[in-house]
Amino acid sequence: MLRKAELGRSVEMGWDSVAGLFVAGLAIFLQLHRISALGVNELLYFRILSPPDIGYIFSAAPARDFGSDFTSSYDEIFLVPAEPVDGCSELKNKDLIEGQVTLLERGGCSFVRKARVVEEAGGRAVLIADDASDNDSQYLDMITDGTADRPSIPALFLLGRDGMMIRRSLQRQSLPWAVISIPVNVSALASFPLRQPPWTLW
Repeated sequence: MLRKAELGRSVEMGWDSVAGLFVAGLAIFLQLHRISALGVNELLYFRILSPPDIGYIFSAAPARDFGSDFTSSYDEIFLVPAEPVDGCSELKNKDLIEGQVTLLERGGCSFVRKARVVEEAGGRAVLIADDASDNDSQYLDMITDGTADRPSIPALFLLGRDGMMIRRSLQRQSLPWAVISIPVNVSALASFPLRQPPWTLW
């Protein structure tokens, strides 16, 4: 027979397991609810490998009618914040952007213009974060600007809260870039719900 102390530990461990399953289930529900407007398969995911304080899996929405899909998977590639942040004029740090993924901010010019500027600087892809830093759930539908211009690099919309937190971390640590893996197949990651940014889950 179990002693009272052993029984107490067993009950406590049982509740810990239940609590863990509850948290994981709630995280999955909230993620599905958050992306329900687009659908799970319409988002692309990337993981930040460094710096570790923002080492989460992020989701982004591909542009609807310009840009291309990722034809390669990058296990390690730099995510470089652009200068200027809106990417509406020639990039001052294009020597860092060439061959990498660029992080821009919405506003100042069209999404198409931003993607074209990055493409001309040699960037492999562009993430355009919403300029509303409190946006942690609403994806915008990035469409063409009425011109004939069609940039060919992948272009994705990033939630404003995610973009702000990434920039803030890099600025605080005086880092010129983050190291990311893109795209990430989240269906193969059992721990995916617990690896999302905590500020967009709760």
